[in-house]
Amino acid sequence: MKYNAHINVEICATVKSIKYLFKYIYKGHDCANIKLQRPVQEGAAVAQATLEWDEIKAHLDARYVSAPEAAWRLFEFPLHDKSHTIIRLAVHLPNQQPVYFAEGNERQAVERAATKDTTLTAWFKLNSKNPDARQYLYHDIPQHFVFERNGTWKRRLQGENVIGRMYSISPSDVERYHLRLLLLHTPGACSFDDLKTVDDQVCQTFMEVAKRRGLLRSHQWELRFI
Repeated sequence: MKYNAHINVEICATVKSIKYLFKYIYKGHDCANIKLQRPVQEGAAVAQATLEWDEIKAHLDARYVSAPEAAWRLFEFPLHDKSHTIIRLAVHLPNQQPVYFAEGNERQAVERAATKDTTLTAWFKLNSKNPDARQYLYHDIPQHFVFERNGTWKRRLQGENVIGRMYSISPSDVERYHLRLLLLHTPGACSFDDLKTVDDQVCQTFMEVAKRRGLLRSHQWELRFI
């Protein structure tokens, strides 16, 4: 209202900002509502007829395709390009990995999930068996290893343009949020208990570990100087 214009300023700090931009890129052609109407003859004078606005018909979109866009699509030129492959990495608590199933196949899905590792549990096993892998953080593993269909990480031989991305976790999901925080700063973990260990002591929660490792901002120092 101050500048008599549409101004919206937000801090773009999450992956949702990219998803928001993609919506505009692929939302389709420009649209326009157009109506052609002949003028009404009234003797020698020509008067413009009154336009009756029909809101129902106005909802029918008329697609407008300009000449350059039409030529681009007729020649089947690419609409986008991708330089890197994104590998999504699971973040879940012990024995709480998500299980996807079709209705009626719940038992088979649970049994299959019990015998197959996720990207996270497979990373633990990789670190236990391969000392060379322990130098990498969880989200760096896809650059050096490939996650196979059988649920194991195998040394990558080609295609290094890969980015590993852990699923975003809301701070309201306290334990999983702090687990993700620990995974961002802990290379070579071999188990969940390994992530919970600080100074040879196993903590009860991931939040406690994050606090003891100084990964959370604390107001204790500010309070002591008040």
